[in-house]
Amino acid sequence: SLLFAMLCDLHWSAMLLVLLKTFDIAMKIRLIEQVFTKRALSQELTLVLLAPLHKFLPYIGIIIYPIFIILALA
Repeated sequence: SLLFAMLCDLHWSAMLLVLLKTFDIAMKIRLIEQVFTKRALSQELTLVLLAPLHKFLPYIGIIIYPIFIILALA
């Protein structure tokens, strides 16, 4: 996403894509740290991790990322 942002001359939607991806990676790192390193999970986080995902949730990225790419190229 950084390369794409540079290719689009730092268009606002490309930067939004970079921000979204950065937030996604930071949340994953924090979650991995809490689960495997600290082994300290709150009751709420335990319930969220054990809850089933909605069948549409894994496909949100397939919808969101192309929209940001199209906006950046326009």
